[in-house]
Amino acid sequence: TGGHAIYIDALSMLPHIPQSEYPAWALSLALYLEGGVRSVEIGSVMFGHHPDGSEQPAAMELVRMAFPRRVYTQSHVDYLAEVILYVNSIKDSIRGVKIVEAPEVLRHFSARMAPLGA
Repeated sequence: TGGHAIYIDALSMLPHIPQSEYPAWALSLALYLEGGVRSVEIGSVMFGHHPDGSEQPAAMELVRMAFPRRVYTQSHVDYLAEVILYVNSIKDSIRGVKIVEAPEVLRHFSARMAPLGA
């Protein structure tokens, strides 16, 4: 936590989404859809796919929001907090996702996802 980003533990926030349904990616999508907040998944989409084609869950499912110093105003910080709190209030409605298309390498940059469930 060097002060350059905010990280959310998606496994803790969304325990109803198994790692096979990419909870960090689902949370990242919810933040964008609900508040326009851009973030990145650091979890099983980024680290779960191995060169032999197998998939293992990553050790952690994190959502990273870059937060460089001297760039954002207090109103930006307040808005981000409001969006995170709102998404947390609707977290039970967030569903997992599945990969529908991805390249062999660096899939987290250009994978296409589809929602699961209702």
